[in-house]
Amino acid sequence: MTPSESTAPSDSLLAEPPKGQGSCLIARQPIVDTQRAVVAHALFDRTAAEHAHSASSDVAMLFNAMADSGDALKIEAKPIFIHRTHDGLSDASLDFVQPERVVVHVAPVPGHDSAVIAAVQKTLVDLRERGFRLAFNHTVVAPAYQSWQGLANFVKLDMLGIGSQLLEPLIAAIRARTQAQIIAEKIETPELFTTASSLGITLFQGYWIAHPKVVKLTLVAPSEMRILQLFNLVREQASVDKIEAILKHDAVLGFNLLRLINSAGFGLRQEVTSFRHAVMLMGMKRLFRWTALLMTTYRDNGSAPVVSSTAVVRGRMMELLGVATMSQEECDTAFVVGIFSLLEEMLCVPLEAVLAQMTLPAAVREALLHGTGVYGQMLALVKAAESNDEVAFMQAAIALNYSNHHINVAHMEAIVWADSLVF
Repeated sequence: MTPSESTAPSDSLLAEPPKGQGSCLIARQPIVDTQRAVVAHALFDRTAAEHAHSASSDVAMLFNAMADSGDALKIEAKPIFIHRTHDGLSDASLDFVQPERVVVHVAPVPGHDSAVIAAVQKTLVDLRERGFRLAFNHTVVAPAYQSWQGLANFVKLDMLGIGSQLLEPLIAAIRARTQAQIIAEKIETPELFTTASSLGITLFQGYWIAHPKVVKLTLVAPSEMRILQLFNLVREQASVDKIEAILKHDAVLGFNLLRLINSAGFGLRQEVTSFRHAVMLMGMKRLFRWTALLMTTYRDNGSAPVVSSTAVVRGRMMELLGVATMSQEECDTAFVVGIFSLLEEMLCVPLEAVLAQMTLPAAVREALLHGTGVYGQMLALVKAAESNDEVAFMQAAIALNYSNHHINVAHMEAIVWADSLVF
């Protein structure tokens, strides 16, 4: 028997979330094959059981799980099974994942209402057309669910709830009425595993395989005001320049977008470090849904305005310093380094833990964590300018071959640019 995993929360970025921050508790349970090799994971929201939070919903669970580029959940590239309410089948969070990675588990309709079954069936067809796979309970073989049966990729069989004398006829019905793979769930003893295997079932889930492991993910909350501004711009189909400007004005909002677009759930093959590039890749439709989702999922982060303002000055100054010698992409990266350099203060989370939630090039990580490389030198320069540290200022200026005039102009322009914003 594989040792059961602890149900205690683990891999936490925060012991207790600070004001304006929260956490999402997600339970992960493996689904295995006949050799007990993990082929998929089932995810369950456990936030409400731990403490109340506005983001405690299946929407927030999927959104945060798919943005978990640091892979604290340890789901890697394996498919995930998620439960959705019937209302939740059409919400925005499903727009931010690779459909082939997600199996949507749909519960039976209360009372088996035929009108509701028909209405949900239309949504299920749309999900299948988009590339999502669907899982149902064994009740899907009932005549009332005939319209769902052809859509089933998986059918879950409750090994504890079904009498042994009914197992064979029920499995025969599943195989006759669907093309689905059967998953034997609630495998809580070796005898149940043996019984399911003898009936030709090849996928298994339950406490005897492994207890669910609960993982705490940090919810990173951007400013509600910035989210609303971004939402309005996207709704009005504003230019990429205007949308990029909003992202540049809010380090946490920009962090969330880059964290999402570089996540395993988004499925890109290369890192995106430019807000402009991220906006173009996301597209207006998904960006609109993302901002709408943020508005309903997160609260204001409550960070001090002076910290946000300083982060914006740093980013803009580093961007301006690089204009003469760097490409546009390198200037964009310099801006990201500057504006992300105060994430630890804004989020009240260690910087290393914050950066673990997103994929960034080594040069950016080294600059932020260790102050090395050209971006690290630029960051040291802007910090020295802030603190009036003349020795550090001269050392960084010489290393970068920047004149005092060039630095002073960039600093003043960055301050003016930041002062034009409302924090």
